[in-house]
Amino acid sequence: MTKTDSFRYFITSREIIRLAVMLYVRFPLSLRNVEDLLHERGIDVSYEAVRYWWHRFGPMFASEIRKRRIEGMMSSR
Repeated sequence: MTKTDSFRYFITSREIIRLAVMLYVRFPLSLRNVEDLLHERGIDVSYEAVRYWWHRFGPMFASEIRKRRIEGMMSSR
């Protein structure tokens, strides 16, 4: 069974989406602050796009982070 690409319908690259969501989740920033940080880096997205991406991809990124943490804890034993 092949894994479907969750990013295939988006014009914005997956790296930019991941960066925006991780900035919002990892640091205590508002959506508009994330928009401003990305704009300073030359990436023009709206805070509404970041909000949509967070709702769509946030759980997926969270499960990846949890999986990596568990693997890291198991390998350090």
